[in-house]
Parts: sequence; structure tokens; C-alpha cells
Amino acid sequence: MAQMTAFTLLVGILYIGDVVSSKTKAWISSVFVCAVLFVIGYWTFFPENIVEIAGIPPVVATLLMYLLITNMGTLLSVKELVNQWKTIVITLSGILGIVVLLLTAGSVVFDFKTVLVAVPPLVGGVVSSLIMSEAAQTAGLTSLSVLAILIYVMQGFAGYPLTSIMLKKEGKRMLEKYRSGEWVPTHEQETSESSESDEDLPKLFKGIPKKYHTDYSRIFRLAIVATLAYYVSVWCAPFLSISPFVLCLFFGVVASSLGFLEKQPLKKANSFGFAILGLMLFIFDGLKKATPEMLEELFLPMVGIIIIGVIGMYIFSAIVGKLLGVSKEMAFAVSLTALYGFPADYIITNEVIQSLTEDKKEKEALTSHMMPPMLVAGFITVTIVSVVLAGIFSSILLSL
Repeated sequence: MAQMTAFTLLVGILYIGDVVSSKTKAWISSVFVCAVLFVIGYWTFFPENIVEIAGIPPVVATLLMYLLITNMGTLLSVKELVNQWKTIVITLSGILGIVVLLLTAGSVVFDFKTVLVAVPPLVGGVVSSLIMSEAAQTAGLTSLSVLAILIYVMQGFAGYPLTSIMLKKEGKRMLEKYRSGEWVPTHEQETSESSESDEDLPKLFKGIPKKYHTDYSRIFRLAIVATLAYYVSVWCAPFLSISPFVLCLFFGVVASSLGFLEKQPLKKANSFGFAILGLMLFIFDGLKKATPEMLEELFLPMVGIIIIGVIGMYIFSAIVGKLLGVSKEMAFAVSLTALYGFPADYIITNEVIQSLTEDKKEKEALTSHMMPPMLVAGFITVTIVSVVLAGIFSSILLSL
């Protein structure tokens, strides 16, 4: 298949996802639609390496991940990041719900080894899936090795639509409060001094003539921050394992607060859309592993484990959310990020906001309310907790 043919086909799928999401006012997520179309494509005529043929090999996707996550950090302030402690507690409670219900009720329906292999991939990304897959292979459990990958590949089919539904309910509730004057978003409570000039230049560079603030200068500063995050992760490795992507988010927050980066530099550099496009294609690339034969063999345990896990997540997150004064919809939504992580958490949240209102101020209000917890939750689950769980559960599996 020619490169431009592959690229055109894949971008066409992303566009169809956007159209369906827009037509259904985000009740059906674009991410869900795209995932279904990718699976159909891989089962019919897509070459297995179609994403790489289109020009997005893993090394490019990793680069985009560094830039995009650092860019996302500029959406938050240090104060907002600190205020997300409730999100972290609720997210951890949702993961605890998955673990508890699967180790109890799940072990009754399925055998204990199946549950051990399934839990880390269900609350995380590709790293935890690979750890459990290799552990199962080492233990001679070939089918469970496949199950670990399959759950990682397919769990988004539960997470995407559920998240969209929860966020729409939360967004409608908050919009009513905003319109009636019952709720004032954090960003509107702060002094209006933060409103920058029309060129939106970062504070540290306002003395530099505007002609030197080019697209390249913005991406260059963004790359500096992402590079620093990477090296801090490397330096900390002998003492403490910290994902460079988590540090990218944090460093993006700090760099924006200090005035080294403007808000959303990738958007101002006219690069955000293409970066998201490239990363989403790479995420969907994982669906090539979900062959019809694999799905037929492991369909029941996969579906059963996902259903039991999501029920446990909902129960625990709703209880803790109520104790912390967070609605059950928002609590469940942030917990659901465990099923997909970044960038799907950003995409789904943004398309829900776009579907709820045309008013710019209302969009900003909803963004300030829903985007920070969704981003923070996605990184807590996928990049930190799931890897820790995978390390623990793989050790238990190999000791049995």
C-alpha cells in the first residue's frame, strides 16, 4: 500500500469519528467509532503496519507524546495541580474497586491466575500489559499471555462510551449551575491580570520583538521543557522510577506558571492538530493484535473481567467521590481514564465540551472544571499505578 493511500485512509477514519461524534452530540465518542473502524480495517484489507506506512512509526509517536503532554501541562496552573488531590484519591479508589471486586467475585467466576493476569492491563497501558503477558508466558500460560494484550487492546470499547456519557451528564449539570450563577469557575475567581496581550506571549519573553516569536520558537521552548523532564527521569532512575511523561505534565505546569511557556504552545504554533492525529493513529495501531481468532477464544473471560472491573470501579469511586463532595458522574469519569489514558482522555473531554455549548465563556468554564481532573487521572492510572500493580501481580503469578 502506498504511503499517501494509507495516510488518506487513516485520516478518513478519524474524520468519520468526528462526524459521528458531532451528529450524536458526543453520545457516541469519536474514539470509539475510530476504534471500531480500525478493527474492521485490520480484519479485512489493512496491512498490519499501515500506521507505520502512513508515516507514524513508534519513534515519531513517542516524540509526539513528549510534546503533547508537556503542552497539556500548560493548561493547568500549580494551584490547580495541587487542588487535584481529590482526583488522585478518587482515581486510586476506583482502581482499588477493580482489584477488590476481581479478586473476590472475579475469582469465583474465573480462576485466580486469570484474574492476576487481567488486573494490571485493565488499569493501565501497554507497559503493564507487556509485563503481565511476559509473566504469563514464563509461567507457561500461553492463552493468558494473549489475554493480557487483548484486555489492553479492547478495554477502551467500554471506557470510551461510558466516559462520554458521564461527562455529558456532569457538563449539563455544571452548565445549569453556571448559567444560574450558582457556580463560578476557578479561573474566573482569579484576578483578571492573567489575561495576556493579544499575541499571548509568555511573561519571560514579552520584551522580545514579536517577529522573533515564530512557530519554531514555541516548539523549541516546548522541546527544552520536555527534554528536561526526560533527563530528570533518567537521573532519578537509580533511586526512584518516575515516568518521563508524568514529569512532562508537571514541568509543563511549572514552565507555564513561570512564564517560559505560553498556554498551549502547540496550538499557537499551528501544530496541535497534526500532533494529536499522529498520536491517535499510533494508539489505534494496537488494535492490529485483536484478531478474530483471539477474540473468539478469549471473548467471555475478557468481557466478564472488564464488566466486573468497571462495576467495582463505579462503586468505590462513587462512594469516595460522595465523601469528598464530587459528583458520582465526575468521580466515575476520572476513574474510567484507567481504561485508556492520554490522549483519549483529552479527546473525549474536549468533544463533550464542544457538544454542550457554543458559548466561548461556557466552554472555558467547562474546560476548567473537567479537563484538569481528567488529565491528572489519566497519568496517575496508566503511567504510575498500573506499572506498580503489574510488578506486584507478576511476582505473585510466577510464585504460584
